[in-house]
Amino acid sequence: MPVLEGLWGPDLRMRDSGLGVGVDVGVCPDEASRSPVWGPLRTPPVTCGGLSLALELPALIRQLRAAWRARRGGPRGSERSEASTWVEAEKEDVEEGKQDIEDRSIHLEADGRLSTGHAGVLLAERRGSYPLIDLHILKTSAQQGEVESGNRRKVKRLLSFQRYCHASRLLRGLVPHTPGSLHLLDDDYLGQAGHMLSKVGTWNFDIFLFDRLTNGNSLVTLMCHLFNVYGLIHHFQLDMVKLHRFLGMVQEDYHSQNPYHNAVHAADVTQAMYCYLKEPKLAEQLSPLDVFLGLMAAAAHDVDHPGVNQPFLIKTRHHLASLYQNTSVLESHHWRSTVGMLRESGLLSHLPADMWQDMEQQLGSLILATDISRQNEFLLTFREHLDNQDLDLQLASHRHFMLQIALKCADVCNPCRVWGLSRQWSERVCEEFYRQGDLERKFDLEISPLCNQQADSVPAIQIGFISYIVQPLFLEWYRFTETSLLSQTMMGHLHKNKARWSRLRYAHTHLDTQTHPHIDEPEPEGGGGEGESIP
Repeated sequence: MPVLEGLWGPDLRMRDSGLGVGVDVGVCPDEASRSPVWGPLRTPPVTCGGLSLALELPALIRQLRAAWRARRGGPRGSERSEASTWVEAEKEDVEEGKQDIEDRSIHLEADGRLSTGHAGVLLAERRGSYPLIDLHILKTSAQQGEVESGNRRKVKRLLSFQRYCHASRLLRGLVPHTPGSLHLLDDDYLGQAGHMLSKVGTWNFDIFLFDRLTNGNSLVTLMCHLFNVYGLIHHFQLDMVKLHRFLGMVQEDYHSQNPYHNAVHAADVTQAMYCYLKEPKLAEQLSPLDVFLGLMAAAAHDVDHPGVNQPFLIKTRHHLASLYQNTSVLESHHWRSTVGMLRESGLLSHLPADMWQDMEQQLGSLILATDISRQNEFLLTFREHLDNQDLDLQLASHRHFMLQIALKCADVCNPCRVWGLSRQWSERVCEEFYRQGDLERKFDLEISPLCNQQADSVPAIQIGFISYIVQPLFLEWYRFTETSLLSQTMMGHLHKNKARWSRLRYAHTHLDTQTHPHIDEPEPEGGGGEGESIP
């Protein structure tokens, strides 16, 4: 399938964090070979592509200007050394990109090898192994697109590491107040973010606003706060540097160009998970390990998501589909990527081997439960437990099952949010569907269900999603919580939102029938009896 070779992203270089080999977060590959082995409390080198990350913004601008002069006519005077360093580094990037093209087949073969070692010990999947699907690259030649994307990633890594370091200082309370320091967030914004964290357990928490107030660091900031709330750092004796490194890797490995499956979605699911962990019937029985696993699984459950679904990977013969034998392909990749980052960061390395291996397996069980194709399997088991009244939360296995159910609820809870938030998420997920459909149409593939923008409207998709996925699951959760206040609030929003989407679909269909009179007009669903007007 030569036409599909351009689908997969440019840089397939991989790092085997399971063997402790690779490049740490924020460090460029061309520097890794020269970097010493860092101790657990040492900070990494802060240079990238000839630029010093410790520089203030004016100094960075001066280096960029020097590079521009070097291209146009050569540097003058004292600028020559800085500019030549930048140009040489850029040439190395281009050569590196060309070498990546030649080595593509080798990397693909390496990633498809067996992933279990002796005695069944789990080996971490190579982090960043997913070939990113970039629509911009499809419009250019393969080689040119790969070189350009490689350069873009270098710049993105530099900026991401700057932002990561600043966020780490904020969370440790080490905010610099020197006049010349570069502030990514001013004091007003920091105060507003802190005020929002004081209300993180409320169901109307606006994760979009929180992400803006934290300058795109919502997932890292939220996880650190929740770990402090539950005392998990002290309980598991976690190294703060390793924790920040791990969370930074997780946040960075979500693809921001995805409209839906990005780090904001992960933060939203984590916040919902926190609300569910606080439910009285569950909170009374949970151990610190249960809370740790629940929050970690929520934060990493969609890490490195490509923005397309499993059927797309299967019909394009992607190597991940072959690696996982077309079963829970994305969920398996999310889990194995999380294991890779845990080992690369060394977050759990101080724990006994049998303990951290068991934690990795339980994380996998939780993340794999988010596979939507297993919805009926979990729903029927949950319903049977409630009908038989045999759930014993003093048993670790039953608590783990309820963590699976809670994570599934958190993953699909958007229709249970207030309308303003719910509609944003609905439009985002449909936009991601439509992008996949456009990609399939471009390469003459069969368009997947729900991915045809001409045939599948947002209201129709949401009504089906609520009716067949969300509502049956949350009805059983409502029974489990014994009609808690949160459950009542969620079910109220769910019914209102479904009725509102029904009115929107009717209005959309009525408009179509005016354009095409031969189409029969359907009756509106939901009755529109919620007392809300269509915006």
